[in-house]
Amino acid sequence: MRTIKLLFLILLGSCSLVAQDNFYFPERNAEWAEKPSNDFNINADKLSEALDFAKNNEYSGDRDLRIAILKGFEREPFHEILGPTKKRGGPAGMILKNGYVVATWGDTKRVDMTFSVTKSFLSTVAGLAVDTGLITDTNEKVGQSIWDGTFEGEHNAKITWEHLLQQNSDWSGELWGGKDWADRPPQEGGVDDWKFRTLNEPGTVMEYNDVRVNVLAYALTHVWRKPLPMVLKENIMDKIGASTTWRWHGYKHAWTEIDGFRMKSVTGGGHSGAGLFINTEDMARFGLLFLNKGKWKSAQLISESWIKKAIAPSKPNVNYGYMWWLNKKGPRHWEGLSENLYYAAGFGGNFIVIDQENGLVVVTRWLEPDKIGEFMTLVNASLP
Repeated sequence: MRTIKLLFLILLGSCSLVAQDNFYFPERNAEWAEKPSNDFNINADKLSEALDFAKNNEYSGDRDLRIAILKGFEREPFHEILGPTKKRGGPAGMILKNGYVVATWGDTKRVDMTFSVTKSFLSTVAGLAVDTGLITDTNEKVGQSIWDGTFEGEHNAKITWEHLLQQNSDWSGELWGGKDWADRPPQEGGVDDWKFRTLNEPGTVMEYNDVRVNVLAYALTHVWRKPLPMVLKENIMDKIGASTTWRWHGYKHAWTEIDGFRMKSVTGGGHSGAGLFINTEDMARFGLLFLNKGKWKSAQLISESWIKKAIAPSKPNVNYGYMWWLNKKGPRHWEGLSENLYYAAGFGGNFIVIDQENGLVVVTRWLEPDKIGEFMTLVNASLP
């Protein structure tokens, strides 16, 4: 009996080694290993059709992103550029299977703005705070940690970390000159209607709002007591072998003081400039970390329990978790694709898609945003 158990354990260990051997993690500055698509029984012709689609459906906005931003958010009262911007490149992307590159297009080393893809990186910084015990629980009220007035008042005092992460806090106030009610206002009404609206109970209504996302970044900066780009670099980006080219910016005047040190509070997006500036390959590394459930090689960098929470549907929006979009049946469902698929999404057609069931990470840059579902359907059609 002991011999049988020993043989079973040896076979189990061998299977684990094979699984690990079949999953590839690129070293820093190394050429990313490629494998022909047919090694994974992926149809090369159909995959080529998907790539052609991505190349031929470039985001229609101006390549001068300063112009694209001002045009895209012209309805917002008081909207202005407050942080750095950068002229963008053309369509680019990568498709990974089990970590290996099976397809690339465009300039994958070019650094560009990512807009709201930044939110998924911000969410990860929050996850690190939970993993290390800096935040006890996401249902903890933020005002317990941030007592400088940001969360004062009957309404704001109810807001938890989860509310901020799921974008259903309806936080009310002003940060860095940005007024919550002026950010992506409703189609109906005018300034007075928006300004004096009835507030929604935290946790009941999801509203995409960068001012409130920046409040989360501000609160996390005070919890970590160090700039968030440093937290991300030390805990994630260095450990996954990311390049030294990425930058995470805040608005020009977004300074706060902690422990006597002046620190920049970064943004969770770029619709007033700033946010994460990064290349396609570093985005793919970040996606690969999540594909492997927070583990890079043998190191667990972000807990699997956090990822499960981050990709759980919120009550007000089944398609949104902790700053990750989810392909559940709802308004943003990609018909015919796995409901377990999730993704980071940003203005201008920036996406990091995690397809756990098929072992895929798909990164696109500057794809017309409303074409992403069709593109992923084409990718899916190439799979065995």
